[in-house]
Amino acid sequence: MNIFDSLTKEDFKKELTENVKTLSRKTLRTATPQQIYEALAFTVRDLVVDKWILTHDTYHEQESKTLYYLSMEFLMGRFLGNMIINLNLREQLKEVLDELEVDYNLVEEAERDPGLGNGGLGRLAACFLDSLSTLEYPAYGCGIRYHYGIFEQRIEKGYQVEHFDDWLENGDNWGIKRMEYAEEVKFFGKVSTIKQIDGTYRFYLEDYYSVMAIPYDYPVAGFNNNTVNTLRLWDAAPKKEFDLSSFNEGDFAKAKEEKNLAQTLSEVLYPADDHISGKELRLKQQYFFISATLQQAIKRFKEKNKDFSLLPEKVVFQLNDTHPSMTVAELMRILMDENGLQWDDAWEITRKCCAYTNHTIMSEALEKWPIELFSRLLPRIYMIIEEINRRFCKLLIDRFGNDPEKIRNMAIVADGQIRMAYLAIVGSFSVNGVAALHTEILKNKELKNFYEIYPEKFNNKTNGITQRRWLAHCNPKLASLINESIGTGWITNLDEIASLKKFAKDKSFQEKFMAIKRENKVNLAEYIKKSNGIIVNPDSIFDIQVKRLHEYKRQLMNILHVMDLYNQIKLNPSLEIEPRTFIFGAKAAAGYKMAKLIIKLINSVADVVNGDKSIDSRIKVVFVENYRVSLAEKLIPAADLSEQISTAGKEASGTGNMKFMLNGALTIGTLDGANVEMLEEVGGENIFIFGAKSEELISLSETGAYAPWDIYNINPNVRMVLTQLINGVISPTDHDLFRDIYNSLLNGNHADQYYVLKDFDSYAQAQGKVNAAFKDKSGWAQKAVINTASSGKFSSDRTIREYVNDIWKLKPVPIK
Repeated sequence: MNIFDSLTKEDFKKELTENVKTLSRKTLRTATPQQIYEALAFTVRDLVVDKWILTHDTYHEQESKTLYYLSMEFLMGRFLGNMIINLNLREQLKEVLDELEVDYNLVEEAERDPGLGNGGLGRLAACFLDSLSTLEYPAYGCGIRYHYGIFEQRIEKGYQVEHFDDWLENGDNWGIKRMEYAEEVKFFGKVSTIKQIDGTYRFYLEDYYSVMAIPYDYPVAGFNNNTVNTLRLWDAAPKKEFDLSSFNEGDFAKAKEEKNLAQTLSEVLYPADDHISGKELRLKQQYFFISATLQQAIKRFKEKNKDFSLLPEKVVFQLNDTHPSMTVAELMRILMDENGLQWDDAWEITRKCCAYTNHTIMSEALEKWPIELFSRLLPRIYMIIEEINRRFCKLLIDRFGNDPEKIRNMAIVADGQIRMAYLAIVGSFSVNGVAALHTEILKNKELKNFYEIYPEKFNNKTNGITQRRWLAHCNPKLASLINESIGTGWITNLDEIASLKKFAKDKSFQEKFMAIKRENKVNLAEYIKKSNGIIVNPDSIFDIQVKRLHEYKRQLMNILHVMDLYNQIKLNPSLEIEPRTFIFGAKAAAGYKMAKLIIKLINSVADVVNGDKSIDSRIKVVFVENYRVSLAEKLIPAADLSEQISTAGKEASGTGNMKFMLNGALTIGTLDGANVEMLEEVGGENIFIFGAKSEELISLSETGAYAPWDIYNINPNVRMVLTQLINGVISPTDHDLFRDIYNSLLNGNHADQYYVLKDFDSYAQAQGKVNAAFKDKSGWAQKAVINTASSGKFSSDRTIREYVNDIWKLKPVPIK
């Protein structure tokens, strides 16, 4: 049996055994799972190195147009799992390890999740890299090699406590340090000019502080092909590693001062920015990886080209949200200051090379930087942005006349701030939303003024997920059932999964499908018992909401409904409900006080509900700590019900909704983000839709006509639940603990700004429909199968093809 090309099973065993010995001074019999994992990682990585080299040699020789996907986040999950599934090695490798008496599951669990993302943004980027490699398109993912990632969440007395996430504690088994591609990145200083022979002036920076950007390359293998693209993560290092003279003089701290300052750049993802030092660090991080990536990309281009007008035919930079918006100004700087182009030529090239993806409808989330900070930290970039803004404002005056309010609303630089989203829009040839509803809201409301000027730039690219990780890898028994039923074509063409619809009413298939679901639920129940000490019923409805915690995602409405259901059971012990396990998982940003208080509320409600023996475990509440990719792989296959309940008009797309759907969970959700398109695909009878539509909520926001006290006064269930927030039922020792939540829903100028109370009754009714539907086991199984069978549209392969055809204009490069 060949595992990969000419490597036989026995050869693989020998390499693995030798790697264990070399790396750990152990044998397979005495090595720990961690040590075996490290040896296995090196063994598997060796399988792709030749193809990795060949892939990039081919791109270079053919001068292939290459995508640089710029993102602050890449939430890759465990690298070993990614690699094994895409090399199509899972069953073969398990067979080899079984023969060596090694438990594959223990070895896989030994790998720590790289904490290089916070949620959907980073996971989307990871899915895109998988699809790009599988579809054989030349691409780099470019970001930062955070040493400690986002943070490791622990729940202590119900509160979120952040601990550093040392994912590199046991070394980096997948990254290859590429010192030959290191780049210098400059901060602060002053801008000076030098006159050229032709009479023009060249700008340069002096008296600056700089760091070295060191790239670490990670392989991203395509599924069952020869393509291995690269995730390039930049690490920060000082220009001068160690000041020996300071050390010899006894000033030991100063000897390593420059190293320590440099390393802070790549220590943590999203440092708290509620103080000026945090803001400065975030801005430094963004410029750091953008500048390093662009410098390297232009050097690579110049190896075979001298005519910069050809750059748009060879390179495209995709800005994943507003964080990489400085790409526009940095590319201008490199073209003008380092390569002598004049403004008009550089601007024409820049606008043909940059494309921008908007990931948020919420205007407050569109990044803005204080001019005072920006101009001090990045003086030359600031000068360029001011000139871009001056020319853009002239365009506005030419088009709309001297309308100060219009110019103020649209200017890139205004009110003491630099608006990064506006810079990205003006400096890019494409601006895309990530779901049909999201894109329409951008065009008709949030970015309406820009759409009127640049209608040709705006387009939609509904997000997607890779079925290889989110079904083939995380739910292997369901994947096997699908393979046996319709073949394996769905792994690279998810549209083929629609063939499952013919089995939706087949009792035998339903039984097999739901037996796998129950086995996944049993596995999750064992995990919950071990990690939380809570015993849950695998025959109950597993009702799961896992995602980044933000008020608009409305975990609060979910837990308030749990409180309401608990109250109903207490008032009517004979109430007929299906047993239900409510499972939450979420990280709140370290400085987001309301989100962290909601986590405390969820855990406090869990204490009350789980501790009440009188309800006979009819409902349970679980908060799983430290939500991450590897935990999602346990939760998603076990879900019966997927909570996608964001305020309509606030969620750009969502991708968790797609993962649950693919794995046979039914969705309860609002008409928000990609839920709208999911409804179109699956049909109204197979999804539980509730709540106000975005148009109604936008109108309420604009008119100020919403009065949450009216709902409080009319609805006794709402009144009881809100009263319990402040009367000691949920927090007996501190009645005011949740008063801020109470006030946020009822008091102030922006009371209940995410319409939790407005949608509460509709949500409760939809939950009642869930309860009734689950009683019909065959009917529920049919709906579950139809959800999986209707998920074909939501593959990231489809999304990438749309980006390629409409925006990037890449050509596939098969590696032979």
